[in-house]
Amino acid sequence: MTVWLHDLANDAPDDAHAIIDHNGARYGYGAFRGMVAQLADLLDQHGVRPGDRVMIVAKNCASFAVAILALSHVGAWILPINARHTTEELRAIEAHSGARCLMFAPGASDPANVHAIEFQSETSLPLACGDLYVTQVSDQRPEPVADTPTERIAAMLYTTGTTSDPKGVMLTHANLLWNAQSSAKLRSLTPDDEMLAVLPLSHIFGFSSSFLAALFAGASVRFVPRFSPQAMLDAFAAGATALPAVPQMFERILTHLHQTETTLNAPRLRYLSAGGAPLDPDLKARTEAVFGLTLNNGYGLTETSPGVSATRPEHPRDDVSIGPPLDDVTLWIDEPNAEGVGELIIQSPGIMKGYYHNEAATRAALIRPGVFRSGDLARIDPDGIAHLVGRVKELIIRSGFNVYPPEVEGMLTRHPDVLQAAVVPRKINRDEQVLAFVMVQNGLDAASLAAWLRPKLTAYKQPQHIFVVEAFPVAPTGKVLKHKLVSHFADLLDAPDAATL
Repeated sequence: MTVWLHDLANDAPDDAHAIIDHNGARYGYGAFRGMVAQLADLLDQHGVRPGDRVMIVAKNCASFAVAILALSHVGAWILPINARHTTEELRAIEAHSGARCLMFAPGASDPANVHAIEFQSETSLPLACGDLYVTQVSDQRPEPVADTPTERIAAMLYTTGTTSDPKGVMLTHANLLWNAQSSAKLRSLTPDDEMLAVLPLSHIFGFSSSFLAALFAGASVRFVPRFSPQAMLDAFAAGATALPAVPQMFERILTHLHQTETTLNAPRLRYLSAGGAPLDPDLKARTEAVFGLTLNNGYGLTETSPGVSATRPEHPRDDVSIGPPLDDVTLWIDEPNAEGVGELIIQSPGIMKGYYHNEAATRAALIRPGVFRSGDLARIDPDGIAHLVGRVKELIIRSGFNVYPPEVEGMLTRHPDVLQAAVVPRKINRDEQVLAFVMVQNGLDAASLAAWLRPKLTAYKQPQHIFVVEAFPVAPTGKVLKHKLVSHFADLLDAPDAATL
């Protein structure tokens, strides 16, 4: 019976394929379960206790997957972290979460290896799929451990800035198991399927809707540590059957096929879905033409585990709606305007327990337990099909990753010569750029500021352009009118020297 996250791997036969690793190594479910049990014992010997928060710093690989289930087996909180984060970002998460220790999987990731050295993780946890390294345990106290899956925290994922007002989303075992089941059902996954896991396991889309969904179905998972069009083509040719991805990945695959005059070879591929960022109608049409498959569209958030709604393969659509809600999910619009547009409210078994150590933010987000304010503007057709219209909250979605302007602004203003900063998005080439406008002193220039910022924020949060300005457009109250920045400084954006930093 599947009660806890680590139970997901229990039912498949020992010899059924579980994982195809980044280096081509294959592991059956029996071997996978054995490594999970082995690592759980090693973690217990190391001093990891139920209720401890443990960070896993890695890119997609078998040892990352083993660590996820082993921590669940121990009863600790899983904190999956992208190895692309900077040291400062990792330190911020470590401090906010009160992590007992940090684990690193260097086999598939040079950055993870660098971090392992920086954090002095000298203890090796040997596994057949690749050793993990762990720091010494701290004296942090464990959190209380509930007896039921609806109350016990399984994982905590950070959804806002790691260095400015971090928000750790607490998801229970029941939250994640519901989403695993819903995602598997949505895609009609079976043990014959091979999930192409290129979305990071540190992101809720990859963690829950790809990896955990595949385990629920007893399917296999093919791990790709870092996206490249050629890596996707190789995986298609090798037998991948399902690809959930962000729209920008499909764009790059199509571009690569065109530029290299390559014919797509995907003999078993049967399911495509996009999420994590708005889907462009033209991209959807071109993808479907090349692949000969429907590109399904979906919507979710970290706080909802993440599944909320999705188009159905059996009912393909020619628009870019986000489809009807998943089973057991109810959607409605709060205070709709004359066109029926308002904030999307979500009632779902996947709704988070709350934000860690942030009761104010939890109260603002949860109308009541299980009912969440999305912060997104939407409308719902009479037949229940939902359409996203915009965002209430301040958010930039760059290549499927969430970038929160306050975090970037907060880091910029740490520079002693930055007086004020304002960060906004600009839509370009079906993606969003991060633009930073700053007021400075002592002759600080954009290139110097960009160089200073580079080691302090992960790559996808870095502004494409930094503009030094004399003053911001402001309201009578003195509030910066961020919605006017792009038009107000249009001459700067169009200047020949406005090169990408």
